Amino acid sequence: MLTARRAAKRIAANWELYALISFPVAYFFIFRYIPMYGVTIAFKDFTPALGIWGSPWVGFEHFRTFFESYNFEQILRNTVILSGLLLLIAFPIPILAALMLNQVAQQKLKRFIQTSIYAPYFISTVVLIGMVYVFLSPNSGIVNHLIVALGGEPVLFMAKAEWFRPIYVFTEVWQNTGFASIIYLAALAGIDPHLHEAAVVDGASKWQRVRHIDLPGIAPTVLIMFILAIGSLMNIGFEKAFLMQTDVNVDASEIIPTYVYKIGIQRAQYSFSAAIGLFNAVINLILLVMVNQAVKKMNGNSLF
Repeated sequence: MLTARRAAKRIAANWELYALISFPVAYFFIFRYIPMYGVTIAFKDFTPALGIWGSPWVGFEHFRTFFESYNFEQILRNTVILSGLLLLIAFPIPILAALMLNQVAQQKLKRFIQTSIYAPYFISTVVLIGMVYVFLSPNSGIVNHLIVALGGEPVLFMAKAEWFRPIYVFTEVWQNTGFASIIYLAALAGIDPHLHEAAVVDGASKWQRVRHIDLPGIAPTVLIMFILAIGSLMNIGFEKAFLMQTDVNVDASEIIPTYVYKIGIQRAQYSFSAAIGLFNAVINLILLVMVNQAVKKMNGNSLF
């Protein structure tokens, strides 16, 4: 009773803060937690006419079907390889961009470079892929014109499976580097400038200042962003992969999100697609918990 009274007094004394936080709490409860009820169709033979509760239970039948399907290994391999490439290439580049921008002394030049690399983020994925098709066209694309001018033969970039991953990673880096670097620039801005002044007095070079001041200063931010990246490792952007996918590069471009779309929307196999999506979410959760615990043991920084 005393605890309830104390809680009521605390809420009454800070009702403005509780009223402010009630909106995001309601948002997550309504749009994030209540829809989780629909995950149960992954364990049922869902029929819209019967509804979720009326549809019969089938247990793990849909998961077993997916694991035993002829293209399971191919889809999983494509997803893991593409996710790994994005983690190895697209993740560290914003860090390098932020470190280099932080060393630019002229503010006008710094703002110009930052705006230039940030601008592609505002281009929609549909427009971006349209630009890619235009630039890489075998007949009128500027890239193939340069290849021909240098004595080579036109390359069918969008019709070759081996070119799907390089193009995907390149466009991801080009579009999102500027936006991702803002977080690291903010972390660099929080480093005490007196540390740099003392290092300059001691004769430290720019590389030594980056190595011994900047990198340790943004290390906690980098680790948190790394944990978040691992937690969404299997959630590759569906739009870009789907728009770049053709019949001739499907061996490399068929990933879990595009497969779920085809199975769930185009073929109306709702339970089967829900099972695949749930499998993908569980893998992400396991990776997130494992990496979070590993980072927490190493230096104490973690999400939870």
